[in-house]
Amino acid sequence: NFATICGYTHNDLLTVFSEHLKGADMEKVKEWYNGYYYLGEKIYNPFDILLFISKNFDFRNYWWSTGNPSFLIDMLKTGYYYLPDLENFEASEEILNTFDVEKIELIALLWQTGYLTIKEKNQNIFGIEYKLTIPNKEIQTSLNSLFISYLTEQSTEKLKHQKQILNFFLTADLNGLKDALFTLFASIPYHNFTNNKLLEYEGYYASVVYAYIASIGLEIIPEDVSNLGRMDLTIKTPDNKIYILEFKLSDKATGEALKQIKEKRYFEKYSNYKEIYLVGIEFSREERNIIGYEWERLGEF
Repeated sequence: NFATICGYTHNDLLTVFSEHLKGADMEKVKEWYNGYYYLGEKIYNPFDILLFISKNFDFRNYWWSTGNPSFLIDMLKTGYYYLPDLENFEASEEILNTFDVEKIELIALLWQTGYLTIKEKNQNIFGIEYKLTIPNKEIQTSLNSLFISYLTEQSTEKLKHQKQILNFFLTADLNGLKDALFTLFASIPYHNFTNNKLLEYEGYYASVVYAYIASIGLEIIPEDVSNLGRMDLTIKTPDNKIYILEFKLSDKATGEALKQIKEKRYFEKYSNYKEIYLVGIEFSREERNIIGYEWERLGEF
């Protein structure tokens, strides 16, 4: 009954704010600031809408800019988190209702502070479970930009890498993407590796790639599971190119990453798309970078 009490509904924008939003790209407004769901109608962040109007329809991260979520970095340092799971967290009611700041889990904190929202509610033999997801583009880009800073300690280089990666995905230049990713990992300060146990963990490399892709606003397809397994990362561009990425941590290049995509036929669920690219990437702990990179466009094998 109170699912919309803390935000504006789409109907609010079309009626109450109609005069103030004349000429605004409402689909883009929805993409940026809507998405908060509390088992009723999805709502907009009111702070964002009011500032969006007052700033002459400039799309910015208004709500994010009101605080400095340094607590997220502190929590990331305490555990090994696989960032692609942000698109599809699952949590019990008990976890989400945790308020002990000394013992609270990252997922509960992200939920309570507005960085995650409910995607769906399910009842099973264990009780009520919730699927959570990132609500909108403002949070997607801002949160992952923060993660990039933590995972790579890159600041001045970050924008350059973001522009390059976006361009290579949009143009399907996967050889250029390889060079960009290699340069990205090569530019991470050495002490970031020596002081961080995350580097022994395959998810670190996937998380860095995920954070960069999510921070530039490309669509990460959540819950991407075929009947033969789960894909590491699936990306869709605005012009409907599909990229399926698989990551491996290895001592030498083996070709196993691309081989797994093809053997498990992860791509079959996207057979209605004209452009599908399969990308296998292998990382080395010792080299701290890419040692194997293969890609194919579906239909060429």
